[in-house]
Amino acid sequence: MPQLRVAMAQVDTTVGDLEGNVRAVREWARRAAREGAHLALFPETAVTGYPVEDLALRRSFVDASKRAVGRLAGELADDGLGEMVVVVGYVDRAEHDTRPGGVGRPRGLPQNCAAVLHRGRVVARYAKHHLPNYGVFDEYRIFVPGDDLLVVRVRGVDVAVAICEDLWQDGGPVQTAGDAGAGLLAVLNASPYERNKDDVRLELVGRRAAEAGCPIAYVNAVGGQDELVFDGDSLVVDAERRVLARGPQFGEALVVADLELAAADTSPDWVGEVQRVTISDQPVPAYEPLPAPLHEPLPDVADVHAALVLGLRDYVRKNGFRSVVVAVSGGIDSALVASLACDAIGAQHVVGISLPSGYSSQHSRDDAAELARRCGFEYRQYPIAPMVDAFLATVPLAGVAEENLQARVRGTTLMGLANQEGHLALATSNKSELAVGYSTLYGDSVGGYAPLKDVPKTLVWALSRWRNEQAAARGEQPPIPESTITKPPSAELRPGQTDQDSLPPYEVLDAILEDYVEGDRGRAEMLADGFDAEVVDAVLTLVDRAEWKRRQFAPGPKISYKAFGRDRRLPISSRWREPTVGPALAPPVVASEAAREALA
Repeated sequence: MPQLRVAMAQVDTTVGDLEGNVRAVREWARRAAREGAHLALFPETAVTGYPVEDLALRRSFVDASKRAVGRLAGELADDGLGEMVVVVGYVDRAEHDTRPGGVGRPRGLPQNCAAVLHRGRVVARYAKHHLPNYGVFDEYRIFVPGDDLLVVRVRGVDVAVAICEDLWQDGGPVQTAGDAGAGLLAVLNASPYERNKDDVRLELVGRRAAEAGCPIAYVNAVGGQDELVFDGDSLVVDAERRVLARGPQFGEALVVADLELAAADTSPDWVGEVQRVTISDQPVPAYEPLPAPLHEPLPDVADVHAALVLGLRDYVRKNGFRSVVVAVSGGIDSALVASLACDAIGAQHVVGISLPSGYSSQHSRDDAAELARRCGFEYRQYPIAPMVDAFLATVPLAGVAEENLQARVRGTTLMGLANQEGHLALATSNKSELAVGYSTLYGDSVGGYAPLKDVPKTLVWALSRWRNEQAAARGEQPPIPESTITKPPSAELRPGQTDQDSLPPYEVLDAILEDYVEGDRGRAEMLADGFDAEVVDAVLTLVDRAEWKRRQFAPGPKISYKAFGRDRRLPISSRWREPTVGPALAPPVVASEAAREALA
């Protein structure tokens, strides 16, 4: 059987930085060549970054993408890499007016494509067939699908090409690749991270490899792009579902695998909807294969932490910031955000601001200072009581409005310092708080990026404990004070206040939110599972009423199946309420108008 050394480059590219992305592809291609690769694979739309969203609708952007790919082909040849076959993702235009069957499709509409580069030329292109239109994806809105499967003969092996969603759909390119007798299916991906998705991907790739009857080389992007994080974890799986190679998560890497593959068949140049391009018929002379990397996936909490760190680091870097500022209250959320920031960009680039009010406890002030000492970031304290008093002397507020004024003075102070000193302000609210509106608009919700936006409160505690355990295992001082983890959470807007005054225990709240937000389950289904009716009614009411607040919240990294923002799109003005099953229930205290205003 012919041998082929395949290099999968899981690289971190930036949307719109075509020159920088081309430089990155050239650099990783050089590394692949130094490893003796015959075929180098790069992720989906690596030349343009992913997702390009409505940039794809601009003719200037698509034209620049096409030019960049042509230039890349020439530069690879100039680098002495022309004999290596490179497959890279980019954005192109539809070349034909109609699809088979006569369905009209205007020429020139954008397509999500892969280019095959060899000897200074683009020798073939493939357009993605299946365009996802769910969750964070809206490719059907901006792209048109391709028609043909591409099979490229490389060193006597027929290599079929597909792009991401093509693998997730039954039939289609995978089935066609099998029917066409492909020896290898190369799949370019920009598959965003979410918890447990690595297991889902592995099962999928194994199943598709068995269906195609050949190994699959699955190269995935890595890095953060706004609310998405790409985790790498590139794979080679054979038709018996054995993992032959596996890359690391959350880091750039070149995953090199020596494969023994079926020899190319003698099919004619065109069979059905298969485009065949021959680059080289001559197999590689036999050689001693190298061992391929087989990285173990990270445990659950560890990979969430890695995703949050990578998402934050890339958001800071790709948006031109050098430092961040965090309001450290002594609470668990701000402590975890500060710790994540130090892990992402270094403590020397983190500024922590304590903004105590007249209701801030001494232990909270002490915990904030201790956090700064342990993590090593710059720490300042600005008491806000004089500012609050001055405001109240001018504008007489009372009750809930007065409580929320404290948070809004803190928000104004934090944003003022960020503006003055050029920091990116980090919001510290978690997913549980966002879900029920337990975050003061223009107060503790201010910030340009929210690392915990998709992290429920129970996971905040788990991540904090895990981070401390990792530090202790390395002989380091844990970054988060133990008292911050163990004390009852509180916004400290009035004497003796705790979160549980107006919310159910977080273990209960997060279980309901997982059903309602991520599972789209209704009230009746949750009651059937044993949840208390009053608590369910209270939580669902709060979630529905807080949609207007979530629309104004900062972006943050997606880690769950359904994150607020790109994933979950519900109307603000809506009178839909989950139907009540059984006798009508009196609204519980937590769902009262006063409670809602307290969270405004």
